[in-house]
Amino acid sequence: MKLGNPNARVDRKLEVVQIQPHPPLEVKLNCTEFTCRCPVTNQPDWANLVIEYVPDEVIVESKSVKLYLETWRDEGIFHEHLAQRVLQDFVDVLNPIWCSVTVNFNSRGGIAITATAQYYKGENEDESSNTM
Repeated sequence: MKLGNPNARVDRKLEVVQIQPHPPLEVKLNCTEFTCRCPVTNQPDWANLVIEYVPDEVIVESKSVKLYLETWRDEGIFHEHLAQRVLQDFVDVLNPIWCSVTVNFNSRGGIAITATAQYYKGENEDESSNTM
């Protein structure tokens, strides 16, 4: 477990916590200092990354999210692909009722890119909504 572990390392392993029976819950994670690199130029890109979800049985543990997000710092990836990859990683571990990942990248060359990828439980991959 990463929570409370001073030796926890940066990796892409998201950890979850069981939730108690509850009224409907929506969770929103907002990372205002996200960085990755352009896959072509290797220049750094900065973004605000928002992950929202309605959990089914588990929630994601926030320290594991911090360490997960740090793994992208030196990786080259297109902005639109990042939204899809982060969404898939969260869906794989959470099996949520609904999940949305929005990346709002700072302007570069006069163009700012925002991409959103969404998942709805019960819809197959071809029918799930991915907006880019």
